[in-house]
Amino acid sequence: MQLFKCSHCEQVLYFENTACLRCGKTLGFLPQTLTLEALDLDAGEWITPARPGARFKFCRNATHSACNWLLPTSDPSGYCLACRHNRTIPNLADAERLADWQKIEVAKRRLFYTLLRLQLPTPAPGSGDPRPLSFDFLADPKTGPKVMTGHDNGHITIALAEADDAAREATRIAMGELYRTLLGHFRHEIGHYYWDRLVRDAGEDELARCRALFGDDRRSYSDALQLYYDHGAPNDWQAAHVSPYATMHPWEDWAETWAHYLHIIDTLEMASAFGIRIAPDVADDPLMETDLSFDPHRVADIQRLVEAWLPLTWAINSLNRTMGHPDIYPFVIAPPVVEKMAYIHGLIRRARRSAAGRPAPPVAS
Repeated sequence: MQLFKCSHCEQVLYFENTACLRCGKTLGFLPQTLTLEALDLDAGEWITPARPGARFKFCRNATHSACNWLLPTSDPSGYCLACRHNRTIPNLADAERLADWQKIEVAKRRLFYTLLRLQLPTPAPGSGDPRPLSFDFLADPKTGPKVMTGHDNGHITIALAEADDAAREATRIAMGELYRTLLGHFRHEIGHYYWDRLVRDAGEDELARCRALFGDDRRSYSDALQLYYDHGAPNDWQAAHVSPYATMHPWEDWAETWAHYLHIIDTLEMASAFGIRIAPDVADDPLMETDLSFDPHRVADIQRLVEAWLPLTWAINSLNRTMGHPDIYPFVIAPPVVEKMAYIHGLIRRARRSAAGRPAPPVAS
C-alpha cells in the first residue's frame, strides 16, 4: 500500500479517504492508474484534471459507504473492478450486518490493490474466463452449522462473523492462532485460488516443483485436517513452516506462505512511502538496519525483501509492545520458508511478464 496526495491541494491522503479534509474535494480511487483522484461533478458525471476528457461514475456500493472506487461512465457494469466479483452480500437493511460488510469491503479492496500492483489475473464472473474469481460474504444462519471461511474452485466465502472484532479475537485465542485478521483471511484464501491458476493449471512440471517444496498435495485433505485438530502442529513447526496451520496440509502451507508474502510486499511498500529507515542507535549490527526506499514489487531477489522485512518487524513489534499490545508480526521466517517464498515470488514475476507479453524467466525451484 502507498500514500496518496490530493491532486487539488496536495494534502496527504490514505487509501480509504472519500473526501480531502483540507480542500473538501470528493475523492475516488481509479484502479486503472492506482491513484486516488480529486473530483469535480459535471453534468452528473465525475471528472478530474488528472485525466482530461475522461468521465467517471462511482461503484454502486458507494451508496452504502462500502466503496470509493471509480469506473468509466461508459462501463456497462455498475460495479468497480473489485466489487463486480461479489456474488452474495448480507442483508443491508440490518445495520449491524451492513457495518460488518463495510469492514469486509475495506479488506477486500486492499487485497485487490495488491493484486492489481502485482498484475495478477482477477477475472470476474461473466468475463469468459474459465476460472473466474467470486465472493460470498455470509452471515451465520439462525439454525444449523456456522458459515465457514474457505475457497472452492475460484469461489471464496468469508464468514460475516469475522468482521466482529471480539468474536474474531475469541476464535483466534480458542484456536491457538498467532494472528487472525480480515485482510489475512482474504490473503490466505486468494492463495488457494492462485495455486489453482499458477501451479495446478500450469502442468505436471510445475506441480512437481511445487511439491518438492510444499509437499504432496495429493494427500487426503480431510485426514490431514482431522489429524491437525486432534494433535495440533509439531513442536518444531517453525523450522520449516511460517505458521502452525501451515503444517496441516501442503495446500495450507502454500496459502499461509502466500499470505505472508502479501503481508511483506504490502507493508514494505507502505514503509517505503513513509521513508522509514531502521538504524538502531544501541547496536552497530547490519542485520538490524535497513533502508526501505525501494519498490518491493520490482525486486527480483526475495532475499532483499526478507533482509528489509526482518528489521522492520523487529522495530514495529517493539513499538507495539510499548503500547501494551502483542507483537504485530509474531512469526519467524526460517530458511525453508524463504525458499518457499522465493518460489511464489518467481511465479508471480513470471505471471506478470506473461501478462505484459514478455518472455518469462525460469521460476526458481
